[in-house]
Amino acid sequence: MTLKTTPFHQAHQDAGGKLVDFAGWELPVHYGSQITEHEAVRTDAGMFDVSHMLVTDVTGDNAKAFFRKLLANDVAKLGFVGKALYSAMLNDHGGVIDDLIVYRTNEAETQYRIVSNGATREKDSAQFAKIGAEFGIALNPRYDLGMLAVQGPKAVEKLLSVKPEWADTVNGLKPFQGADLGNDWFVARTGYTGEDGVEVILPAAEAGAFFKALQAAGVQPCGLGARDTLRMEAGMNLYGNDMDDDTSPLEAGMGWTVDLKDEARDFVGKTALVALKEKGVAVKQVGLLLEKGGVLRSGMEVVTDKGNGITTSGVFSPSLKQSIAIARVPKDFEGGTAKVLIRGKEADVRVLKLPFVRNGQKQFD
Repeated sequence: MTLKTTPFHQAHQDAGGKLVDFAGWELPVHYGSQITEHEAVRTDAGMFDVSHMLVTDVTGDNAKAFFRKLLANDVAKLGFVGKALYSAMLNDHGGVIDDLIVYRTNEAETQYRIVSNGATREKDSAQFAKIGAEFGIALNPRYDLGMLAVQGPKAVEKLLSVKPEWADTVNGLKPFQGADLGNDWFVARTGYTGEDGVEVILPAAEAGAFFKALQAAGVQPCGLGARDTLRMEAGMNLYGNDMDDDTSPLEAGMGWTVDLKDEARDFVGKTALVALKEKGVAVKQVGLLLEKGGVLRSGMEVVTDKGNGITTSGVFSPSLKQSIAIARVPKDFEGGTAKVLIRGKEADVRVLKLPFVRNGQKQFD
């Protein structure tokens, strides 16, 4: 099978990236040191190629109604052009097909932009088309664009040293807001690291030069390895690990993204979610911190006094110098400690509220 490549592929090679197969895409896992890349984002600025994610532009008179049916969160909350919404897109059983971001891109609420995950591209597009057929909307997947996340406390400063003409626009953006810069450039104050920063959508033809200009300005190229440790510390779910087609957002710590306020609004999966809510959700999401030694991974059994749970993601945290995990445990478990089975032996873990780290600071005592 030939791996798909992004518009930054040559730039990764030139920067010494170690390229690996990630869900059918050839992407850098690191550029020499995953730890250096992680620390750059926590203390300075790093950039990640996220062009495997799919940008889809949606237009039509019924676009707003389409999204109100498609998503568990409600696009009616998007009060102005550029505002972004994070939501799960559910199947009929209330499981998560994908998590995605939607931007409102015009005043009339007839144009929106979706950014969805790379690994779920086919099934996402199929669901957009299936629900969209009922609303007569047009779907335009933007295969001609690339996407680069620039993250860290100095990310905006270094980005603006390369693009000074963006200063007023970028400095005016609050978290979860985006702006169209013209000529297919778009910038949003979003990211997947728990740090300040932006995600830039841009024409594929201009990707390499933009990457190299940021590199020259001192932005560290970062690979998939650092992306995973950063998002884990920030307590952010990864599709396929912490949620999937068989897991509802209520079980995956995403209850805040489910909007049931408008009882008249019907959305895909609503009936199943309401039934689950009435029956009572059996599990909840927590963070685990390994007290000493070893590494937590996904799929490990968690032993509590209310029954057993499972880790859904696990990694060694470069910021904390300890191993951390995201786990699902019984809903009525309230303890501050538990045990995880590592190679058949019980290891002590602290049970914490997510996130572990936010804006470079650990979030627990």
